[in-house]
Amino acid sequence: MRTALLFLCCLIHGIASADRPNIILVFADDLGWKDVSYQGSRLCETPVLDALAKEGMVFSSAYASAGNCAPSRACLLSGNYTPRHHVYAVGSTDRGNKTQHRLISVPNKGGLAAENITMAETLKSAGYKTGHVGKWHLDGPGGAKPSVQGFDLTFDSFGDGELKEGSEGNKAGPPDDPKGVFTLTRKAIEFIEANEEGPFFCYLAHHAIHGPLQGRPETVAMLKAKYPDISKGDLMYAACTYDFDASVGMLLDKLKELKLDQNTLLVFTSDNGATQQSSQEPLRGSKGGYYEGGIREPMIVRWPGVTKPGSVCDVPVINVDLLPTFLAAAGASTEKTLDGESLLPLLSGEGELKRQAIFWHFPGYLDRPVIRGRELDVRTGFRSRPVSVIRKGDWKLHLFLEEWQLDGGREKLATNHATELYNLKDDIGERTDLATLNTAKRDELLGDLLDWHQSVHAIVPSEPNPKYDPNAKTKRKGKKN
Repeated sequence: MRTALLFLCCLIHGIASADRPNIILVFADDLGWKDVSYQGSRLCETPVLDALAKEGMVFSSAYASAGNCAPSRACLLSGNYTPRHHVYAVGSTDRGNKTQHRLISVPNKGGLAAENITMAETLKSAGYKTGHVGKWHLDGPGGAKPSVQGFDLTFDSFGDGELKEGSEGNKAGPPDDPKGVFTLTRKAIEFIEANEEGPFFCYLAHHAIHGPLQGRPETVAMLKAKYPDISKGDLMYAACTYDFDASVGMLLDKLKELKLDQNTLLVFTSDNGATQQSSQEPLRGSKGGYYEGGIREPMIVRWPGVTKPGSVCDVPVINVDLLPTFLAAAGASTEKTLDGESLLPLLSGEGELKRQAIFWHFPGYLDRPVIRGRELDVRTGFRSRPVSVIRKGDWKLHLFLEEWQLDGGREKLATNHATELYNLKDDIGERTDLATLNTAKRDELLGDLLDWHQSVHAIVPSEPNPKYDPNAKTKRKGKKN
């Protein structure tokens, strides 16, 4: 029955198994765009990732499809934007002070439902062995476990024993295995060794560097000696990142030892922007928001013989692109609707992408303000209110759905603050809103965004919240995810 629901025709285009690349996706948790030293971190040292960047292609404008964990992972694994699977947030889209919600939020799905076909299922149908190691975060109400979503192996741990499949939550690991980074990497290595004849797909989804932050005692001591004036929070952030980086080194060493490195497509990226502990300046915002600091991610792709060592790609890409990229690399196809586009033309340096824009849709409320968030959100205690976003070339438009729906829409754009427009080439920090200065570009992107709403059947909140009280006292306490 499950196979009948796939609606797939993964066709291998005459490519022998031995010639198809193994595929590894190393996925960090809460690691921001600025949290790698090859991009100028003031806080973190990542020598392994720095070396990997020199061996592969760095994407300077890579994005997550959502501002926090669960929706980003749902998009990544399904190849679809949030309106298609309805995973918009962790737990609920109805967070924060309800008297400050102007609209009734669109309900959230707590997990990725089984009918959403994943990259593991498509690659498995193409003859790949599939392994998931680490965080899942998609088995909430209505969601499915990794073993149901196409993974032959699934394993999770914080370094002190195997967790129940699909477990959620975060905690520290043993002192010598912070966040379980080494246990998870060793399990991924076991999977690779068991399937070294290939082809295999390994999704290594670390818990690091999500809090609670921790580092090995020797790492903490080394960083403390090197930076004696560092704060405790910054020290633990840097230590956790350093040990995560070291675990990636274990994996790369094993690939080389097994002589698999030359036929392996390896991708490193993260699920969303950094927490408030690590400023992403010059980027605005942080985890949970839809300014650049909440969604722009570090990303490296190394595929020997395809990617040019030390190359940099400035084309905007997004994590829904990875599923079609992996299928193209495997010589496979699918009848499934995909919102992403294969990055192979960019990886080879021999072509361009066909699409013109990438999109985000968050139709709810998330508490706890971000760094340099909107003045209204900071004042009322929110990271994000209902918003849709488009990036097209160098331009980025935010459409704030409360003002759009309740304050006159298009006819009142000059005064209702429903849009913000930025030229990221000149203003990567989103400091100068051009929405009322370049109305032609604003209207162009707005039209594209509204057309996209229609194409993906995006549900836009429209019902006013009867409990809204603009004079109510702001409450800022809330969940941290």
